[in-house]
Amino acid sequence: MFGALGDLAGLMKTAKQLQGNMARLQAELETRRFTADAGAGLVRATVDGRGTLVEIKIEPQAVQDLELLEDLVKAAVGAASAKAQEAVKGDMMALTGGMNIPGLAQMLGGTPGA
Repeated sequence: MFGALGDLAGLMKTAKQLQGNMARLQAELETRRFTADAGAGLVRATVDGRGTLVEIKIEPQAVQDLELLEDLVKAAVGAASAKAQEAVKGDMMALTGGMNIPGLAQMLGGTPGA
């Protein structure tokens, strides 16, 4: 009769631990950095763990061709964002013990694809 109450208490404890771990991960994501470059290093983009662009470096010779520069910026930002998404995905899998919890990436401030 009381077995279900024990299961509920255990479930509540697990949920509270998950909530604490998620809060720590959210704070960590703001400080993590992921960098990628494009055009053999002509453009380098850095995003945080939430996928927000925090820095972009452009070598002077990349400025000579505006269309190429635009493409290089998009490529570098996209690659850095992809690195961040993969890292967050791995962190979430570790956090949840491999369970796929719909909407967890959005709760952590990540992108829907993460």
